[in-house]
Amino acid sequence: MPDNILEVKNLTKWFPLRRGIWQFLRGQQRYARAVDGVSFVIERGEILGLIGESGCGKTTTGKLIMKLMEASSGEIIFNGENVTHLRRPELQKYRRSVQMIFQDPYASMNPRFKIRSVLQEPIVIHSLGRSYNEREAMITKALEEVKLMPATDFMSRFPHMLSGGQRQRAATARALILTPSMLVADEPVSMIDLSTRAEILQMMKTLHKELNLTYLYITHDLSTARYFTDRIAVMYLGKIVEIGAAEDVVEKPGHPYTRALIEAVCEPVTGKLDLIKHLPIKEGEIPSPANIPKGCRFHTRCIHAKPECWEQAEPDLIEIGNKHKVACRRYNEIK
Repeated sequence: MPDNILEVKNLTKWFPLRRGIWQFLRGQQRYARAVDGVSFVIERGEILGLIGESGCGKTTTGKLIMKLMEASSGEIIFNGENVTHLRRPELQKYRRSVQMIFQDPYASMNPRFKIRSVLQEPIVIHSLGRSYNEREAMITKALEEVKLMPATDFMSRFPHMLSGGQRQRAATARALILTPSMLVADEPVSMIDLSTRAEILQMMKTLHKELNLTYLYITHDLSTARYFTDRIAVMYLGKIVEIGAAEDVVEKPGHPYTRALIEAVCEPVTGKLDLIKHLPIKEGEIPSPANIPKGCRFHTRCIHAKPECWEQAEPDLIEIGNKHKVACRRYNEIK
């Protein structure tokens, strides 16, 4: 098997916008460029964090990898095979190897199904477990792996009878029951109480080691990404602007946008009363993905921007050391 379990090459997803009468008559079509040329590699057994503000395209990237929507262009390579466009039999096989943990565990489960039925559904769809006893054993094992014990007690409950943390554990068990090699976790702890987040992340970390899993961890929370991931990719307006080892990105951020994200993390520092005034970004609205600025996408909010940032072409990712890459033309001047 190749060392890289997943490789994404210049992946794009453009959503067509509704046209007015004059645009229709002129044959014009505008697009919201949710994902606009994303490329990265995930090594086998690695945890890659994909972080950014709401609307930056990170969840859309996860859905493209999961084949929940078709890419406009680009390639997705999984275990050395191109899986960008798959027919139904190949798609079903692919989804046995790549599963997703959704952000809202309650919305992702049928409220009329008991937990036994929630976990049994993927078994039936993929024609696993020839007998009732075999399926029960698979469900029991999956619940025990996520520490929902006794398993027989949780099997007979409905989703609304579980706490938020227990529902997320049940959702994780549903993803693990097909024994995948990779999990796409879309903000798995954002809707859970702060006291329970560490437990869920620790459970996922333990499963990562015991089952040799690979994670794409999608989040807007830089503090949990630093704790949980091996590498971090920072996304802004559909593009990756910085990628590197988690410690390097957090301790030595190279892109002004990454620095702004780090400054926005609340810390119990005495005397730091007005956090907003210390953010290294300009005031104003985030640009729309339907009207992306020319040149560097961040120049409209960057306090270090100069005419060269918007007059010249969009900067590419350049390595600044230890496989740490930054897409900033003025990195050497402002570092």
